[in-house]
Amino acid sequence: MSKNEIVKVEHLNKEYVTDGKAFQVLKDISLTINEGEFVTIVGHSGCGKSTLLKIICGLVDYSDGVVERDGEKVTGPVPQCGMVFQDHRLLPWLKIKDNVGFGIKDLQKDKKEKLVKEHLELVGLKGFENSYPSQLSGGMSQRAAIARGLAGDPKMLLLDEPFGALDALTRIQMQREILRIQKEKETTMIMVTHDIDEAIFLGERIVVMSARPGEIKKIIKTDKYARRNRGSAEFAAYKKQIYNFFFEDSADLLEETEFMI
Repeated sequence: MSKNEIVKVEHLNKEYVTDGKAFQVLKDISLTINEGEFVTIVGHSGCGKSTLLKIICGLVDYSDGVVERDGEKVTGPVPQCGMVFQDHRLLPWLKIKDNVGFGIKDLQKDKKEKLVKEHLELVGLKGFENSYPSQLSGGMSQRAAIARGLAGDPKMLLLDEPFGALDALTRIQMQREILRIQKEKETTMIMVTHDIDEAIFLGERIVVMSARPGEIKKIIKTDKYARRNRGSAEFAAYKKQIYNFFFEDSADLLEETEFMI
């Protein structure tokens, strides 16, 4: 798999203005993502994780700094960069097959139908082509959203808390599914999450961000086999390392959470 640089962010700053007052959301963010990587971003609510993702996608502008995709300055969204949100955002009046194919343009009808069918099978929704979003469970709706994000064959898929509203068991199942899909499609993926276990399990690298204004405190490179075993000492060590950035009593907190699990 190629490891060419697909995203470059250098000294990125972002401010929002509310009632005439400027609030800095992101401060001096520098980050590179390589083609084919799965990178997770973790941090407190409001630290700018989702804003960073939307800037990379081209949905939000920025104050200053450099943001590039494939060596080109980001000026807006492009088909080569898909995005999946926490709420699936399926159109309720369209069947699932039409939702998945909604963003596919300039393609003959038979080829479009074949592409939609392939991606519904990829996410395990074969047989639900003619269902409506209201007839699907939360996990199935997110599968449809992922299929829609991948149907345009993007080089990169950005995921903004896509499993946040799912129950614990469905969430674990979806984590395994997204890894399978990423391996099969070789798509670069960047996921924002509040779930530290999820960040470790999925991330080849974990970007740890501080509270507002969001800064990158640490980028942790993980071992493929250690991060896939949630019960291993190595997994617990990654967890403790991340907790150290957020809690003074991280050792006690880790012991308590493991006891609750």
